[in-house]
Amino acid sequence: MANYKEFDPRIDALVVETITLWDPEIGDISDEDKTWLASAIHQNPQLASSVRYERAHTGFTREVTVTVTDIERLYQDKVTG
Repeated sequence: MANYKEFDPRIDALVVETITLWDPEIGDISDEDKTWLASAIHQNPQLASSVRYERAHTGFTREVTVTVTDIERLYQDKVTG
């Protein structure tokens, strides 16, 4: 049986909607940064610290909670290319 609380490539192939949540430890970040971070983490959901899937009528919704660790990793990847 599938585990809906971690990244699963089989389930992810059926994602029809994405939701981004923000860990309270992050604090205030600009809307521009949030937009970039959400896009980057959903392009590589296997790198997210917290991924959850919810069943939808036509597939699944991927819910990612962005953490401080995720932000550090994404910016490091951006800088190093």
